[in-house]
Amino acid sequence: MKKRRCIVHVDMDAFFAAIEERDRPELRGKPIVVGADPALGTGRGVVSTCSYEARKYGIHSAMPISTAYKKCPNAVFLPVDIAKYSKVSDEIQEIFYSFSPDIEPVSIDEAFLDITGSYHLFGSPIETCRLIKDKIKKATGLTASIGLAPTKMAAKIASDIDKPDGLVEVTEESLLDFLRPLEVRRIWGLGKKCGEELERLGIRTIGELAATDPKRLAGIFGKNGLEFWRLANGIDERPVVCDSEAKSISNEMTFDADTIESQKIECALMTLCEKVSRRLRAAGLKCRTITLKIRLADFSTFTRAVTLPSATNFIDILYKTITALYKNFDLRGKKVRLLGVKGSNFCPAGFRDNLFSDSRDVKREARHKALDRIKQRFGNNSIFIAGGRL
Repeated sequence: MKKRRCIVHVDMDAFFAAIEERDRPELRGKPIVVGADPALGTGRGVVSTCSYEARKYGIHSAMPISTAYKKCPNAVFLPVDIAKYSKVSDEIQEIFYSFSPDIEPVSIDEAFLDITGSYHLFGSPIETCRLIKDKIKKATGLTASIGLAPTKMAAKIASDIDKPDGLVEVTEESLLDFLRPLEVRRIWGLGKKCGEELERLGIRTIGELAATDPKRLAGIFGKNGLEFWRLANGIDERPVVCDSEAKSISNEMTFDADTIESQKIECALMTLCEKVSRRLRAAGLKCRTITLKIRLADFSTFTRAVTLPSATNFIDILYKTITALYKNFDLRGKKVRLLGVKGSNFCPAGFRDNLFSDSRDVKREARHKALDRIKQRFGNNSIFIAGGRL
């Protein structure tokens, strides 16, 4: 007899805001918005997460922070504390591994688990999900919404059906009945334009998409059309991918006001390079490819990248490379809204690109580690690097 496939999608409820509310009980019941500084409605940047109380005002993730402020100026606006949230996320990941070795982290606040081979240790699949929720609540004080289904897409949709603190099970027998009445935009991977095109064709539910001739869909959307049809019919064989190794490390900064001032831009690039440099060393990595991201005042976005002959995590090399990319970029007379720096194409920090170790690199590495220790002990603003040299 074929074993029942059991895919679990765990989605933490309003994760950042929930942690802040847990740590500051006086905030309970208040609308909480975690993200950029609203600056009394003139702030830049976006909402990272908001509490369910804030959502009653129409606030949601990725909304411009200025819009969120206008919708609810009395909300509690808090900055993102990624170090604190990452620590809680790591605790939750450890809980997952006590139920299954097959874990696919999707983001800091959600993950897939394949419990097909392990649920018998805890009872039934639904009992396993209840235990996961209970263990998260006892360890962190936070609630999670869980979807249990035979496919990844159905599990992901199910976790969103009964938020917050939800638990929805979809069996093999009920899979198509579960999918049919849902809006077609719930299809995983269906972009906004494809959704609009399907609705223009009169296809508004997943059931209507499933009943559409796949050849017709292929003629409109190419191979994606066939994939949409398969997903609508409950055919989703994608496995839980356990290799969650980071493919890149990046940081971005949105200016308070669009700028073309060289000093502001150079300071921003230095700050970003320093953050990426520290994160690379903390992860025990060096990168060979360095990417600059530029968003102009009209929201047009560009990237420029270079691959170095030798891998690095040194601030000065990152800064020299990234400033060269910036100076070679044509701004077309427009101001800069956002800058980003990304390192990728990793190798272990101890890897040497040649057999001969440069004594200058050894000293430079010692200075970087000393800088990291100072910042870790006294804070990020305790010491600064002048001119990109260390």
